[in-house]
Amino acid sequence: MYPIMLQMKRSPVLFVGHGSPMNAVADNEFTRALAALGGRLGAPQAILCVSAHWLTDGSRVTGMLKPRTIHDFGGFPETLYRVLYPAPGSPALARRVRELLSDDCELDSGEWGLDHGAWSVLKFMFPNADIPVVQLSIDFRGPARHFLELGRSLRPLRNEGVLIIGSGNMVHNLRKIDFDADAAPFDWAVEFDEWAKGRLLERDLDALCDGVDAAPSGQLAVPTMDHYAPMLYALGAGDTDDEFHFEFEGIQNGSISMRAFSLGLP
Repeated sequence: MYPIMLQMKRSPVLFVGHGSPMNAVADNEFTRALAALGGRLGAPQAILCVSAHWLTDGSRVTGMLKPRTIHDFGGFPETLYRVLYPAPGSPALARRVRELLSDDCELDSGEWGLDHGAWSVLKFMFPNADIPVVQLSIDFRGPARHFLELGRSLRPLRNEGVLIIGSGNMVHNLRKIDFDADAAPFDWAVEFDEWAKGRLLERDLDALCDGVDAAPSGQLAVPTMDHYAPMLYALGAGDTDDEFHFEFEGIQNGSISMRAFSLGLP
């Protein structure tokens, strides 16, 4: 089994934006914030990451010893395709995730690995790539509340030394993107990002699950649920008594919120 320390404190939960793959080779305010966050976290026993880039019918979890680095994008500079994140996997943690999610979760022994929603943030937080990482797919069959409930099923992992990370974006509309990373945020992107910020501070999970389409600029900010869903997994894995902190705020490319938050991190 993956190692478990006795009497350890409950692990926190994170939601991080990941934005353009170019962040993986950038030195900017966002990547420096990730590095600082990793320093505050210390080294967890293992990491479970839910990325916006693995959508499946039912849940799947990587069960291999050496997950490959997936470059799931095209048209970027060659230097980006040479980036590797050779973290070990953890078949034991994968089996534990499957146990928590029931028989509806299947082990993946080679099809997937770590996509850029996972490795592009982990390489800054844990640059040595020496902590076991398991990636969980998004079960894309149900409504928004389904993602929240799956996150709740993962809560026991926090008492076992596992850091749970959701990697996506609260606002993500590539059809409206400005290819200048430093472009001024669109008004509609700011409007929804601020609405979501308010609901997070109020811990209004009902609104965040069921009120997106009716929220200010909601249909522009969240045209599909793929990048929004990892936030709901993270919120589900959190608890009402967790300390809540925004770890980063900002919008890249006009239409991508990079907002990040932690649950249970002092």
